[in-house]
Amino acid sequence: MIKLKKPSQVISARLPKDRIKQIEQIAHEEKVDKSTILDRALEHHTKEWTLKKALELYRNGKTTLSRAAEIAGLTIWEIIDALEERKIVLQYDAENLEEDMKTLGCE
Repeated sequence: MIKLKKPSQVISARLPKDRIKQIEQIAHEEKVDKSTILDRALEHHTKEWTLKKALELYRNGKTTLSRAAEIAGLTIWEIIDALEERKIVLQYDAENLEEDMKTLGCE
């Protein structure tokens, strides 16, 4: 299978020398370039940040369970697992069920 590369753009960042050494060490051990290591780290962080934001919106009653899952790029079951892991109470009532049924196309 041929893996297509996503369009990319060059950016620069100032990093402490010890962090650069860590990146170089990881890149060497993984046998990839430093850009790949930085891209993986940023991807991981942005996914975690997005999940945290979605859970915060849900906890504060500003979004539904299905919308929180959509924001985080997760399934309903995955977002429920994330709620349980973080001991966030599931807030679900008949209105939420009705909205989720519409979202799922089960009207």
